[in-house]
Amino acid sequence: NLRELQTSIEVALRKRPVAPERIERMVNGIVRQLESLGETEIQSSTVGDFIMKALKGVDEVAYVRYASVYKDFRHTGDFAKFLGDEGFDEPSGKA
Repeated sequence: NLRELQTSIEVALRKRPVAPERIERMVNGIVRQLESLGETEIQSSTVGDFIMKALKGVDEVAYVRYASVYKDFRHTGDFAKFLGDEGFDEPSGKA
């Protein structure tokens, strides 16, 4: 559902410095990617993977927010491992 896709991205990007036009382009890009799969039904995990990839390229905080819900971590250690695997274990010097 397009509305659910857009809402999940908007929630991840809430209070982040990303222009609404950029969000719209991201949603449209994900929709095009999904349509190019040529499937009548698409697994939610596929949609989630496309969203994560798009968010990672736009805003790291939104990416981590989305991943924390999408990956449904059961323990803080699992989340910490994910962050380390994604290269977020070292301070980047950004404020």
